[in-house]
Amino acid sequence: MKYVLTGSAGNITRPLASTLLSAGHQVVVIGRDAARMTELTAQGATAAIGSVEDTAFLTETFRGADAVYTMVPPHHNPTSWKEYIGTIGANYAAAIADAGVKKVVNLSSIGAHVADGCGPVSGLYRVEQALNGLTGVDVLHLRPGFFYLNFLGTIGMVKGMNIMGGNYGDADTKLVLVHPDDIAAVAAEALQSFSFTGHSVRYIASDERTTGDVAGVIGDAVGKPGLPWVEFTDEQNSAGMKQAGMPDEIVTNYTEMGAAMRSGIMQEDYWKHRPAQLGATKLEDFARSFAAIYAAS
Repeated sequence: MKYVLTGSAGNITRPLASTLLSAGHQVVVIGRDAARMTELTAQGATAAIGSVEDTAFLTETFRGADAVYTMVPPHHNPTSWKEYIGTIGANYAAAIADAGVKKVVNLSSIGAHVADGCGPVSGLYRVEQALNGLTGVDVLHLRPGFFYLNFLGTIGMVKGMNIMGGNYGDADTKLVLVHPDDIAAVAAEALQSFSFTGHSVRYIASDERTTGDVAGVIGDAVGKPGLPWVEFTDEQNSAGMKQAGMPDEIVTNYTEMGAAMRSGIMQEDYWKHRPAQLGATKLEDFARSFAAIYAAS
């Protein structure tokens, strides 16, 4: 099989590509920087250097693929983030149609069932809608939970303030958590089995824990037992991100996403369609990785 993957050598695409290559498949990986993909090209992947903003490039690269994996790469200083994400989704849809691709696995997110009010995830709603407009193409939308890796951004807070916190809610707020390796495993299974038809959704989670659990487990791992979770207001959350130098558009969207998590809107559809089996990487597993990065920082 020939697979074309977007996402360069990112946290999901890298293990996904490795799994497909190990199974003997032909893998093309799209990215802007060839130097970032040397690990994958050494394993036998082909690097396609170009931008997901270039529909003609996508069309040519997708041509002849048995399936493609789509994701919207990070944008570090967008002027209208949701619209930008939606535009990339439209690019993918046009290229898939023109290239004649029949199977697509798309990385979306928990909360993408909501048209607006969920920050950047509302952009992924637009991506889903664009891909669902395709006829004669089977599309599986993967909707993972909140990435463990997001908590790495709290290392300075833990070190300097002896707390963890966010505007997601109080210490009893339940989060749906996920590790990129567990997403990659689901994507690899779907791409190789071709078991999905029509336009469908699959939720992915590694663990389901409260914010208080997160702080407590990570606190134990870094030698700060009893580390508390502190709920921030939206205003405090925005001010902290601005102080850290984040662009206003990113701040606005992340704060909106946190508020949607706090209200439960982000997770409401997940609980209605919760996966029968969770991924392998539990909070305690991630805490060990967090502790290693914390110690080295």
